[in-house]
Amino acid sequence: MTTTERAAGTAPQERRAAGVALMLGSALANQTGAATGALAFPVVGPAGVVAVRQWVAGALLLAVGRPRLRSFTARQWRPVLALAAVFGTMNLTLYSAIDRIGLGLAVTLEFLGPLAVALAGSRRKPDLACALAAAGAVAVLARPQPTTDYAGIGLALLAAACWAGYILLNRTVGRRLPGVQGTAAAAGASALAYLPIGVLAFAHHPPTTAALGQALVAGVLSSAVPLLVDLLALRRVPAAFFGVFMSVNPVLAALVGLVVLHQHPDAAAWTAIAVIVAANSVVAGRRAPAVS
Repeated sequence: MTTTERAAGTAPQERRAAGVALMLGSALANQTGAATGALAFPVVGPAGVVAVRQWVAGALLLAVGRPRLRSFTARQWRPVLALAAVFGTMNLTLYSAIDRIGLGLAVTLEFLGPLAVALAGSRRKPDLACALAAAGAVAVLARPQPTTDYAGIGLALLAAACWAGYILLNRTVGRRLPGVQGTAAAAGASALAYLPIGVLAFAHHPPTTAALGQALVAGVLSSAVPLLVDLLALRRVPAAFFGVFMSVNPVLAALVGLVVLHQHPDAAAWTAIAVIVAANSVVAGRRAPAVS
């Protein structure tokens, strides 16, 4: 084998290794951002942190997408505004759930959203088994205990429903508007809607410099970094592999919650997290389109 042939053989492996490193960095940044934002909850509350995150996401996506807002038709604006509402609700319910039940459990339950979308309409036995396994894991997480926070679990499940809606609306927006114009417009609209929410949150809970810094870090790590890094990763790995790898997020969330926030899920919770991650991985791998 010549040097050129060996180089050609190793290039795809190097690209995939770089892609895996980027995806891992993106997921770690996302969960570290959420944990950093949680540190500001005692001062500004989840609403204050989410307001800053939405402002960061809106400014970033508007700068990247540069949507031509004046050219949007009513047919295009309807799903864009619905996407903005779902986006804002999803983050607020998720961060409120993190405040009540911890980062690992909240993110794990939120992942039921994309799992539900992937399973919708399926009648295959392996998919049915994954759905039953995920339902059993949720039952374990919600089992009655003196410390069970049903409101927190409900908020996380609402975040999951919002994520499912976010996926479906993004598809509609993508069909009606070119590039990322629709998503950028939705992020901008959500950021605008959060202006009064942020003002009210900060009026009732005056922010400190440290809390504002933590909220800003959450916005950068959970919005800006994943947006850029995921685009770079998708140039190096197949979309199918990317979808499966996303399932690592609940595990990283639990680990980051353990290290940064000192949250300690019990053995049953760790098992439930593992089951939901496995179900997501199996379904994502089966549903993703083949890549040549």
